[in-house]
Amino acid sequence: MSTANPCTLQTCSLNLAYIQYLPSIAGNAFYLALFSILLLVQVISLIHFRAWAFSATMICGLILEVLGYIGRIKLHYDPFGFTNFLLYLVCLTIAPAFFGAAIYLCLSRIIIIHEGENISRLKPRNYTVIFVTCDVISLVLQAAGGAITSSAEDGAFRNEGVNIMIAGLAFQVAALGIFMAFGIDFLIRSNMRSVRLKANEVRKLPDPEFIAIRASRGWGLFLICIPTATVTIFIRSFFRVFELNGGFHSSLANDEPALMVLDGAMVSIACLWLTILHPGVTIGRRWNTVKSSQGLDRTSQVTY
Repeated sequence: MSTANPCTLQTCSLNLAYIQYLPSIAGNAFYLALFSILLLVQVISLIHFRAWAFSATMICGLILEVLGYIGRIKLHYDPFGFTNFLLYLVCLTIAPAFFGAAIYLCLSRIIIIHEGENISRLKPRNYTVIFVTCDVISLVLQAAGGAITSSAEDGAFRNEGVNIMIAGLAFQVAALGIFMAFGIDFLIRSNMRSVRLKANEVRKLPDPEFIAIRASRGWGLFLICIPTATVTIFIRSFFRVFELNGGFHSSLANDEPALMVLDGAMVSIACLWLTILHPGVTIGRRWNTVKSSQGLDRTSQVTY
C-alpha cells in the first residue's frame, strides 16, 4: 500500500491497513502515561544522583516508548497512516535496546561491590564494553531496518528492512542470553566462595564501604531488580522476533493482547524495577566512583 493511500475508516476495509485492528485507546493511553511518569522520574534521578550513563540510556529508551505509544494511539484514528505505523513500529522495536544497555552497566558494579573480580569470568569493565557494544550493533541493525522500511516504496525492499530489524532483535536476544549465562555463572561462583570463606580463615580484609553498600536495605532488592529486568526484556525481544518474522499481516502481529502483555507489560516491569530501584537509591553518587575492589576511587570518574 502506498504511503499516499487516501484510505479512511469510512472508505476502506481494515484489511488494507498497516495493522488490521484499531489499537485500544485505554490500554495504550495507560502505557503512555506510565512511561511518561517513569521518564520524569528518571530525569529527576539523573539530576539528583548523576548516574550519567545509566540515566541517559533509560531516558532515551523511555522517550522512544512514549513516542511509540503516541503512534499507536494515532493508529486508532488512522490505521492507514504510514507515519503513525512507522512511529509505533520503530520506536517500540528499538527502545528496549537502551534498557538492555542500562542493565549491562550494572553487572560490573555488582561484581566490584561484591569484591568478586577474582572469581568473575571477565574483568568487570569488560562486561560493560562487550555487551554495550553488542547493544549498539543491535540498535544499529534495528534502526537501519526501520530506515529502509520507512523509505522503501517497493514491498519486497520494505520486507528487507523488516528482515534487518529482525536480525537486530535476534542479535539482542543472543546477547541477553549470553549475559544471563555470565550472570548466573557469577552467582554460582560467588555462592561457592561464600561457603569456602565460612569454612576457612579470611585472609583479605573486606572493603568497609562495600560492606556498607551490601548491608543497605535496598541492595538485596537491587540484586533482584537486575535479573528480573533482564528476563522481562529477553521475553519481550524474543516475542518481537516471532512477531515481525510472521509479517505485518500475520495473526501474531495483529494480536493486540499479546503485544500488550509480551511487549508492553514486560517492558513496563523492567522499567518500573530500574526506576524504583535506580542504582542511585542504593549506591548513591558512588555509582560514578566504583572502580575496583581495592576501594572507592575518590579522585576520578569512570568513563563508561
